[in-house]
Amino acid sequence: MSKKLWISIAAAGLVGAVVIYRVSHRADSSQGAGRGPTQVVVVGGKVRKRDTPIYLDGIGTVVAFNTVTVRSQIDGTLQKVVFEEGQDVAAGDLLAQIDPRSQQAALDQAKAKKATDQAQLDNAQRDMKRDDELFLNDRKLIDQQTYDTQKTLVAQLTATVQADEAAVEAAQVQLDYTRITAPIAGRTGLRQIDGGNVIHSTDTNGLVVITELKPIAVVFTLPQQNWPQIQKLMAAGSKLAAIAYDRDSQAPLDEGVLSVVDNQIDPTTGTIKLKATFPNEKLALWPGQFVNVRLRVEIRQGGIVVPSSVIQRGPQGSFAFVIKADSTVTVRAVDVAQIDGGFALINKGLTPGELVVVDGQYKLQDGSSVTVAPPANAAPAQPGDTGDKPRHKRPASS
Repeated sequence: MSKKLWISIAAAGLVGAVVIYRVSHRADSSQGAGRGPTQVVVVGGKVRKRDTPIYLDGIGTVVAFNTVTVRSQIDGTLQKVVFEEGQDVAAGDLLAQIDPRSQQAALDQAKAKKATDQAQLDNAQRDMKRDDELFLNDRKLIDQQTYDTQKTLVAQLTATVQADEAAVEAAQVQLDYTRITAPIAGRTGLRQIDGGNVIHSTDTNGLVVITELKPIAVVFTLPQQNWPQIQKLMAAGSKLAAIAYDRDSQAPLDEGVLSVVDNQIDPTTGTIKLKATFPNEKLALWPGQFVNVRLRVEIRQGGIVVPSSVIQRGPQGSFAFVIKADSTVTVRAVDVAQIDGGFALINKGLTPGELVVVDGQYKLQDGSSVTVAPPANAAPAQPGDTGDKPRHKRPASS
């Protein structure tokens, strides 16, 4: 077969394929024109009402309610350490014992000195009693100078005994210092010195650090524009609830109350510092830990809420696709108060009972015709339901 024949056959095949494509494309176009506008399948949901808490979000650091470095008040040999590292102790519990022999000897000496001076005072007082009988009652059997000298001696010995009593108390205090006890209730840290070493009152690290963990506090900051609202609520006597979350803002760690607001705003950052107190019964909060704090400032009664996926963002701000009665959608600008727990709280723009697009917005534009499909695994609404209860699980911020 010649080369020209092959070329003719190939050209005929190509022309046939082009003709077949054009005929089939024209048929598809005519059939599509007969079907009318394309229906976009979307998932819809109703705008609802429910009581919704309003939160202010801040970042904070956990701080111990009280922290004490336990130091020795005297110098001496550390005979024994009776606490375990990481042990919970109560105020007054014995932590360590210093060799008490020198302090006990000083106490015994002070007591002996007091006993000696007390005996001299007792004798002087007996002499004074006899001199009173000889000098007073107009008997004048001794002269004035002798009487005054005895009276002065009694006063002198009385003062000496009082000084001895103070010396005994001071020696007793020094002896008591040989018993190192916990000044507060809390948890011990790492031991800084072992038994058998000489401990000094000037040691920098001390014996151990005790930290009070129950309750515990979190210091966090908020923008200064939130201060007027907080001040108004506190002036009205409201106790503002604070919830501490982990660093991923997913798991709530503990719930407490706002206890202190700092007395000034930081001019360099434009923030105000606050402290919240937490019971910390499960020890989920630890000193030095970074946490996210949510301060509940309001519970909006009957707030307008929609699933958070309803809210779309564009150059003009937030908006939502509202499904009209004729199965077309319209773009509606909305003012979002907050997004929390998978729901968006709406200040204005939507009305309870309206149907909005929950999923499938990427195919839509204003005026698109839609077919509403039920959401997957949707539970039937209960009569009188105003929405889910407030949840502690925290989503991404709005």
